[in-house]
Amino acid sequence: MSIFSRMADIINSNINAMLDSAEDPQKMIRLIVQEMEETLVEVRSSSARVIADRKTAQRRLEQVMADGDDWEAKAKLAISKGREDLARAALAEKQIMTEEAEAVQQELAALDEHLDHLNEEIAQLQQKLNDAKAKQKAMLMRAKTVNDRIKVKRQMHRDALDEAFMKFEKFERRVDNLEGQLEAMDLGRESKPDLASEIEELANQDKIDAEMARLKAEMSGGNGGSDTPSAQSDKESS
Repeated sequence: MSIFSRMADIINSNINAMLDSAEDPQKMIRLIVQEMEETLVEVRSSSARVIADRKTAQRRLEQVMADGDDWEAKAKLAISKGREDLARAALAEKQIMTEEAEAVQQELAALDEHLDHLNEEIAQLQQKLNDAKAKQKAMLMRAKTVNDRIKVKRQMHRDALDEAFMKFEKFERRVDNLEGQLEAMDLGRESKPDLASEIEELANQDKIDAEMARLKAEMSGGNGGSDTPSAQSDKESS
């Protein structure tokens, strides 16, 4: 199974789980980015192991080829000394080294192919990761824009309510002013007189009582023999 197939299974599983639980899309993208980053680290680690294996195989190939050359030199020496038996034995060892070198070369070819495949996957995964991060940034900006618009809408509604209450308070204040004007018109009408006014009222009452007594006396005198102004006038004319 390729690393991308396994990563796709993990991401799809997480996406389905989040959709089932009505997860926040921002959290979903953040989790996808996290999964891709972890997968990228794992693929790079695999590439590092393959590179290390290739270096080991390369050193082994060089050693085997050197051993093969050494056995060939020994075979030549044996032939020069007339020892074909030793030369044949040396050439047999060289053949073993040649076969081992061929096996190591095949191993190197397989490692190179695996490494190329990993490098291709790393490049693709890095590109997908960059795209996901760009989408994450775009979604965060969209989410911020939506939240800002919601705040503005709420503020507008709040301002409308505040304006309505201000109008209500203004009308209530006008009613208070009218009531105050009405109450001001009645000020002083039902207030108690002060002490000086009461005493002055008593003096006026005494004057009125005296005037009443005088009038009564005059009226009584006319009936009982006291001179009224008309009677006095009659006396003077006679």
